Amino acid sequence: MERIDRQREFSGTKPVVDAHQFDVAGLERYLCDYIDGFSGPLKVEQFKGGQSNPTYKLSTPDHAYVLRRKPPGKLLPSAHAVDREYRVISALHPLDFPVARPHLFCADDSIIGTAFYVMDFVDGRVIWEPHVPGVAADERAAVYDSLNETIARLHLVDVGAAGLADFGKPQGYVARQVARWSKQYKASQTSKIAEMDRLMDWLPDAAPASGDVALVHGDFRLDNCILDRRKPKVRAVLDWELSTLGDPLADFTYHLMQWMMPPSDTGVGVGSLVGHEDDAPGLPRLEDYVAAYCERTGRRDIGNLETYLAYNFFRMAAIFQGIVGRVRDGTAANPNAARMAEQVEPMAKVAWNFARKAGA
Repeated sequence: MERIDRQREFSGTKPVVDAHQFDVAGLERYLCDYIDGFSGPLKVEQFKGGQSNPTYKLSTPDHAYVLRRKPPGKLLPSAHAVDREYRVISALHPLDFPVARPHLFCADDSIIGTAFYVMDFVDGRVIWEPHVPGVAADERAAVYDSLNETIARLHLVDVGAAGLADFGKPQGYVARQVARWSKQYKASQTSKIAEMDRLMDWLPDAAPASGDVALVHGDFRLDNCILDRRKPKVRAVLDWELSTLGDPLADFTYHLMQWMMPPSDTGVGVGSLVGHEDDAPGLPRLEDYVAAYCERTGRRDIGNLETYLAYNFFRMAAIFQGIVGRVRDGTAANPNAARMAEQVEPMAKVAWNFARKAGA
């Protein structure tokens, strides 16, 4: 199967697909009533990237916005939490953390068929290949330093002062995540993968019990960030659907998976740094990247690294299986979703290899 060009395939917008159409005139009337200064005519396009929540660019003569909604149709329990996305960006924006300015959340299904929220459109670069092709070594290094600084800053947010003290149940975070994604995986399962079964048996007892509590993003990676067009700096972090209070080390080690991610022959799924060690100068070594995060967050090191990585590769395999399940159920937002099935088993195998290193 031919490899896709990830940057071309996932960047920009397209006409709204039939399954995600809604009453544009009705939305325009609603936004005129509830967003200060909003006036039509309204043009709606759908972003190519993203898998979970259909995302649209809303353009008027004076301004550009982004709408994120729950997809229509049958949904997995607790998935597509656009209300939680809106709450967390509303809490972070006043702190000058890099997120888009939020405008409104609408739980009324009668407007466009599902709950949604609207935020500002942030102009910038979304880079879909983690090795950041086409830039000089110093810019590539600076991009990764900005990513490191951003996730460290997130984990240092005072959740009480931000009004997020009740945003999750932080104790036992990894164990609860294992239970959640095991349930989601089983609900979406389309074939038997032995390593996933072994991981679901081993992880509940092996899950690290971090004493730290932080706001965690849940899916922090380069292509979930918008970079400034002129400098290697994160302007906005996107896709907060999985955010909660939890273990910051679980969140950070998820971000580390790109150093070990099985490359996809077709380019679907998430990108990988594997194979780019020599053609992308400026990429930080994993050890140096971990050290920079630890320095920024006041840690000496990260214990239980293999266990954290086993958990995160398991979790990612379950997330991908959920995307495959949405193909089965007819609710997938991305036309490449069906091809993601090929990535589930390789990630499960990597997860089990780390579990073995951790003593499984």
